[in-house]
Amino acid sequence: MNIALIGYGKMGKAIEQIALQRGHAIVLKITSANTQDLTPDNVRKADVAIEFTGPDTVLPNLMLCASAGVPVVCGSTGWNKKLQTIERLFTEHQGALVHASNFSVGVNIFFEINRKLASLMNGRNTYSVSLEETHHTAKKDAPSGTAISLAEQIIHADTRYRSWVCDAPAGEGAIPIHANRIDPAPGTHQVQWTSRIDDIVITHTAHNREGFAEGAVLAAEFLMGKKGVFTMKDVLGL
Repeated sequence: MNIALIGYGKMGKAIEQIALQRGHAIVLKITSANTQDLTPDNVRKADVAIEFTGPDTVLPNLMLCASAGVPVVCGSTGWNKKLQTIERLFTEHQGALVHASNFSVGVNIFFEINRKLASLMNGRNTYSVSLEETHHTAKKDAPSGTAISLAEQIIHADTRYRSWVCDAPAGEGAIPIHANRIDPAPGTHQVQWTSRIDDIVITHTAHNREGFAEGAVLAAEFLMGKKGVFTMKDVLGL
């Protein structure tokens, strides 16, 4: 499988290492220094593009790949409000997209635990929930996309909650999220349910970027021969 890496920072380099170990080839690497090379013709040299950039560049990158007919694995976060537009674009072009706030297999299992716990807490008014996430200082968005996913899962499962707030007072119906930026920190996410009697806490801590990189390559392998818009639930069969 030939892969185009759109975004070649620490995550892109980790993805490259995993991809090469699994027998794939990297045919295009896009960094901030060579964005002029991100053209439809160059992207078409790849069987799939893996996009890890940021909220300011992800949308034009996805649009370019969709119009070029190249499947995309997208790990950029901070663009949720445009998700329906992008999904419609890939559908119109009969393309293929896997998007996720986190590609780690462990985190996606953590998501399932979070959903189940939130459903068990629905209506248990003696408990309230809060989230905390910790990442390296180079992370551009806060809260993390993973923290937002966790909060949205709780909102969907527990009728007491309607929104989330980050590092600000949380009014009724809002889930408070605290975002820490500390080096070095690949990523820690904690969900805490608190009552007068006890606490229930679930935590996922990444030791390195390898889990995220491996999940992105698994998603790229999953996309081969497919059309449509998918998430890591589809990739992992969860």
